[in-house]
Amino acid sequence: MTNTKQAVFKALPGKKYCAVIFTAALAISTLIVKAQTPAAYVNPFIGATTNTDDAGVYHGLGKTFPGAATPYGMVQVSPNTITGGDNGSGYSFEHTSIEGFAMTQMSGIGWYGDLGNFLVMPTTSKLKTIAGKADGSLHGYRSKYDKKSEKASAGYYSALLTDYNIKAEATAAPHSGMLRFTFPQNKESRIQIDLARRVGGTSTLQYVKVVNDHTIEGWMKCTPDGGGWGDGDGHADYTVYFYAEFSKPLTDFGVWSADIPDGWGRKLNDVTSAKYLNQVAAAPVLKGVKETEGKHLGFYTQFATHANEEVILKTGISFISMTGAKNNLNAEIKDWNFDGVHQKAIALWNNALSKINVEGGTKEQKTVFYTALYHTMIDPRIVSDVDGNYPGGDGKAHHAANFNKRTIFSGWDVFRSQMPLQTIINPSLVNDEINSLVTLAQEKQKDYLERWELLNAYSGCMLGNPAVSVIADAYAKGIRNFNVPEAYRLAVGSVEKFGNGDKGFTGGDLSISYTLEYAYTDWCTGQLAKWLGKTADAEKYINRGQAYKNVFDPEKGWYRPKDDKGNWKAWPDSARTKQWYGTIESNPYQQGWFVPQDVQGMAKMMGGNEKVIADLNNFFGKTPDNMMWNDYYNHANEPVHHVPFLYNRLGAPWLTQKWTREICRRAYNNSVDGLVGNEDVGQMSAWYVLAASGIHPVCPGDTRQEITSPVFNKVVLKLDPKYAKGKTFTITAQNNSATNIYIQSARLNGKVYNKCYIDYKDITAGGSLLLTMGSKPNKSWGILQ
Repeated sequence: MTNTKQAVFKALPGKKYCAVIFTAALAISTLIVKAQTPAAYVNPFIGATTNTDDAGVYHGLGKTFPGAATPYGMVQVSPNTITGGDNGSGYSFEHTSIEGFAMTQMSGIGWYGDLGNFLVMPTTSKLKTIAGKADGSLHGYRSKYDKKSEKASAGYYSALLTDYNIKAEATAAPHSGMLRFTFPQNKESRIQIDLARRVGGTSTLQYVKVVNDHTIEGWMKCTPDGGGWGDGDGHADYTVYFYAEFSKPLTDFGVWSADIPDGWGRKLNDVTSAKYLNQVAAAPVLKGVKETEGKHLGFYTQFATHANEEVILKTGISFISMTGAKNNLNAEIKDWNFDGVHQKAIALWNNALSKINVEGGTKEQKTVFYTALYHTMIDPRIVSDVDGNYPGGDGKAHHAANFNKRTIFSGWDVFRSQMPLQTIINPSLVNDEINSLVTLAQEKQKDYLERWELLNAYSGCMLGNPAVSVIADAYAKGIRNFNVPEAYRLAVGSVEKFGNGDKGFTGGDLSISYTLEYAYTDWCTGQLAKWLGKTADAEKYINRGQAYKNVFDPEKGWYRPKDDKGNWKAWPDSARTKQWYGTIESNPYQQGWFVPQDVQGMAKMMGGNEKVIADLNNFFGKTPDNMMWNDYYNHANEPVHHVPFLYNRLGAPWLTQKWTREICRRAYNNSVDGLVGNEDVGQMSAWYVLAASGIHPVCPGDTRQEITSPVFNKVVLKLDPKYAKGKTFTITAQNNSATNIYIQSARLNGKVYNKCYIDYKDITAGGSLLLTMGSKPNKSWGILQ
């Protein structure tokens, strides 16, 4: 799980919060959304907590945000409840106060987090220049809010800020957002904007200018010196440009500018310290200033309001220029019709979510499904402006003529389910992502691909070479609208720079994880070489794909880490279940199943299919009912996400059917804690979307898709005619129910089908897969390999 990265970077202890979950606040607003549309089922509160107490582990839970967004949009207008801690989304449901509404957010991540820029807060009475502390130890402009009033749906969020008696509403367009505030009668009402604010630290330099009597523009520079991603260790370095218009004229306005001494540190612990906050609290307020630059700026506009007066702020965002931000706003939000923008956001979501249509199942299951699909459509987000210009890795503006520049590639997570899902329903997005990674490497003059990219940063986060997996999977599936020779060159550069090499293993504290992950992406590179006719490379890298065997100790019967010289490390009593023993964010029992490129070779090494099946049964059988963080099948983290589908490869497909249905039932539900682990930029949800639909890969780069027991009676996958021969592929589960979870027989396009897998090309050809379900396993179906 990519939240703390303790093994790769310094540890981040999770701060614990006491959670009181008000289930009444989970209701989705359906005043505008029609009940039969996919968007009506979306509940953005699913997973919207970082609570470590409920999770029972420092990783916390889903870490999603509840604010307004559009599919893969640049802008997310969301409430922020906290700046400190391992709170990448800036929000946690159990918090009782809001410090503002930001225009950018990350979804499902920790590691301090980033973005959360352009923090807007409506206030009354005396102006305060800091948000203050959630525990009340330091007062500021943050406000308690009525949890019962809090509502969120696709493209919309609202809550009543009780300290000010102000109703706040948010909606979004792809590159811009709107906030509507309903004020009480007050002579000192205002909208204030903290330009320095950033989820995991602070922006280090800001600029603001009053353009006319309704408009401001400016920028916020966010560098590693200001913390952010990995508290600076993630190398995030970006500038957010804004162009913002107010519905009420700017007549009484100004800035506050805190004097931050040159020698002061500005990472997360620095900017959340009492010393720093007291300095900001004492910031001079400069009335009437029309243009300024500073280290810690805020802007405010003050006005009188009558009871229930609505004041609207609309903002365009760009990562290139203020002109880009203005163009983005003018292209998307031409008037002050908040409800109209909201309706357009709903339409965008209905169009995006209609890529998959499900029938049957309960309302709860449909809510979980469409919210999961919604969460897979936050990232990788567009970072190019409406004119196609985007910020390059060289710090210059570039123009993308044939792809959309995208950002936030949580590679170690998303290569497993999220990107394979997109190859089916959004293949053009996969091309976009590969183009984005390849051009980034060129712009930065790198000879390898980044594994966890954020706004052009080569963060170095996590391990493996996940971009190589995504490229191999795309190429295998005929998704090839990218510079294939350059992508191959960078794939080779990646596995040579980060790999097991001729030594055949990687030593050190994470020896097992590194060796297994590298072996897989070496195999992916070998597949690419084979397809491209590079015979020598194919042989070399496919052979390196067997390196997983080099950290398996036959004497112990399991994987064992080696030191750099190849000596076995000491074997503890609880070796297989000992967290961090040769592995990252897991234990050897969990990581050891990761040989997707050679399941049969792995099984033979482990003692044969029967022994492996028995071991897997033990693995699943000892998993706690709630599937929260544990030492066995730990669905809260990515290394095991392919494991339920291994039964298909081992000759016991009924156990894949059993356990995927169990995971769908136990690890996902319609509540704030409805995700047992971090969402991780769409991965956790993508697993559910695929498994609940009845298919999931074991090995991206291999076009085989495992068949399992669908949650729904009918699933229709809408195919892209630019990439697929067919229009739709339908999976029907006849006689499906909570007890009839086992496949009795199957027909593909009307013909008897006895395989427990289907090829990707059969899906994209269009057609139908009919599964007849029953309450007992049919142990003769699906055995053909």
